Amino acid sequence: MKSLKSYHIFSSSRNFEDFLNSSVLVLFLFSILLFPSCQPSANKEKDAIKAVMMKQQEAWNNGNIDGFMQGYWKSDSLMFIGSKGLTYGWETTLNNYKKSYPSQAKMGRLQFTIKKIQMVTPFEAHMVGKWELFRENDHPEGYFTLLWKKFDGEWKVIADHTS
Repeated sequence: MKSLKSYHIFSSSRNFEDFLNSSVLVLFLFSILLFPSCQPSANKEKDAIKAVMMKQQEAWNNGNIDGFMQGYWKSDSLMFIGSKGLTYGWETTLNNYKKSYPSQAKMGRLQFTIKKIQMVTPFEAHMVGKWELFRENDHPEGYFTLLWKKFDGEWKVIADHTS
């Protein structure tokens, strides 16, 4: 009767190390081949998100708060964290913007600077950026963190923390 040792795939620890090293190499090469095919898709999604931000900026600069809000998820579950604390809902967020910015002079000219977009999944993204308002008498500015989700092919902000 043969010993159990003869049935082992690896007759020594050196063979096991060789196998492990070659497996790691194969996985590494596979990931290199796979990664470029994923990158264009991620860049395409990031560009789509940036396009929504630019539409929002344009709407704001035209005095159109309703147009600006089209970048947000139209849901009672939309979360907004700002100087007044945590609020929920698309309508609430719209009304708060209209109260805070009752005229184009108060709105000023908005400029977004996107610092980072990270794809969390193919349908969710995290963004960090800076906002600036250029008005006649002041220049308020701050930072924002946005969570994005893709609904029916359209990217929408589902959570906004602006300071």
